[in-house]
Amino acid sequence: MIFEMTVQVRVSDIKAGQKWYEILLNKKPDFVPHDGFAEWELIPGCWLQVAEGTLTEGNGPFRLGIADIESERERLVNELKIDRFEIHSRPEVPVKWGTFSDPWGNRLGFFEYVNKAGREHDFNL
Repeated sequence: MIFEMTVQVRVSDIKAGQKWYEILLNKKPDFVPHDGFAEWELIPGCWLQVAEGTLTEGNGPFRLGIADIESERERLVNELKIDRFEIHSRPEVPVKWGTFSDPWGNRLGFFEYVNKAGREHDFNL
C-alpha cells in the first residue's frame, strides 16, 4: 500500500531554485537535509523535492490543485516573471488547467475544480 510520495525536480543552481520554489509555493522549505537539496510537504505525505543536479528534459507536468487558477497565474506572472500560460477546459473534464515551466525547464502546472461541490475532498477552498 502506498502511504506517501515524493516528486523531484532538478535545478542547476540550488539557491536560485529554492528561492523560485519558495515564491511558487508561498513558503520556505519544510526540510533541508543537506546542501543542494530542499523539500516541501505540499499536503500530508506528498513532498516536492528540489535538487541541484543534472537537468532532466521532457518531464512533467507536475500539477498542483489550487482554488483560483486565474489569480495564481497573475501572481506568478508578476512575481516570477513567467510567461502567461493558457488556461484550458473541456466540458467533460471537472477541472480547468494550465502548464508552465520553471527557469530550468521543469514542466509544472495548476488545476482548479470547476464545480467546487464536485470535489471528493473539502479543503476549505
